[in-house]
Amino acid sequence: MQNWSKIKGSKGAIFVVLALLLATQAALASDAPLTPMAALERLLSAEKLQEEWFSPLVLQQITLAQLEQIIAQLTGNLGAFQGVSESGSTLLALYERGEIPTTIGLDDQGRIATILFQPPRLGAVGLDEATAGFGELPGSVSLIVLSNQGELASIEPDLPLAVGSAFKLAVLAAAETKVRHGELAWDSVVRFDDAWRSLPSGMLQEWPAGSPLTLHTLAALMISISDNTATDALISIVGREFVELFSPRNAPFLTTREAFVLKNPQNAETLERFRGADAAGRRAILEEVNELPLPDPLAFANGPVALDVEWYLTGRELCGLMAAVRHLDLVTINPGLADPGDWSRVAFKGGSEPGVLNLTTWLERGDDFYCVSATWNDKAALDELRFYSLYSSLIEALKTL
Repeated sequence: MQNWSKIKGSKGAIFVVLALLLATQAALASDAPLTPMAALERLLSAEKLQEEWFSPLVLQQITLAQLEQIIAQLTGNLGAFQGVSESGSTLLALYERGEIPTTIGLDDQGRIATILFQPPRLGAVGLDEATAGFGELPGSVSLIVLSNQGELASIEPDLPLAVGSAFKLAVLAAAETKVRHGELAWDSVVRFDDAWRSLPSGMLQEWPAGSPLTLHTLAALMISISDNTATDALISIVGREFVELFSPRNAPFLTTREAFVLKNPQNAETLERFRGADAAGRRAILEEVNELPLPDPLAFANGPVALDVEWYLTGRELCGLMAAVRHLDLVTINPGLADPGDWSRVAFKGGSEPGVLNLTTWLERGDDFYCVSATWNDKAALDELRFYSLYSSLIEALKTL
């Protein structure tokens, strides 16, 4: 043990004290909470995740095994993890073949309290290479890239596939037409009707009956957060038969509520009758369907269910619908996978359910415009990260044209 009596008041004491202070600061620094960058780097480079790295709130929403699966997917699609860099207020997780914009928040103990991986950005590739990746996906794929100069790329662009909530572009086009002809107005107020209540996605299903809502609010919720209840309200207000003029293949045009009820395994007999009926018979069955209760959302948690109960559109049709509504402000609220900073205008609508994915984007820059619509259907679970990566690479390729 050091004999302090021998060095008290000497120059040596000063150096000893300084050394002790520096050692103490280093020790304190080693115990200090991690920075967000360090926490993200540890998360993505670790061989095994540790519970103490996460706040209890995070672990209530996702398990360590699920997080490890997501991280393994990232590596599988993008190659080895390279590190983390900063880009403004966003962190970039860097991989061999691309990068992932990531937002991460830590609590006062340095634990991960929030984390959001945005769709990956692949390294620069040409339009042909970006298109080819879609052709390697299993199942059925449709892709079209249109511009003011014509069709730039395509894979089965006229193949009707299930498109999930992208069908809501037809509902919006129908509503826009009635507004343009003076039959409706965006600032018209309606009262929330219990008959419109559906399952999420969205939030309107939780609102009390009688709540006042404008037509614009309903349309904005339908497109920006894919609110199913807002969608069913608009179908009711605009009229099912009028919406069918914008998508005749889907007559009778289902509400989201009707689709959920028909897909409910408990209503298998009703579904079989619906499948075997003609258009008039289906309309009659829908009257029965609307008397049945909504199913538990967990009924659809185990993979694709009755994919014939869907809305079938081609990529070319979706681009046509998007072109009809691209001027509306509400289609720009959610830009999807495109960076609004790269374009003068971005309009977007996507759709998904187990076994179904669609992304449709309208892009403008100067006098040029593009529409990119990609759809993927399969009976097996879809690799959403791979699909998003391919789609992002298409948009990146368009930036160089």
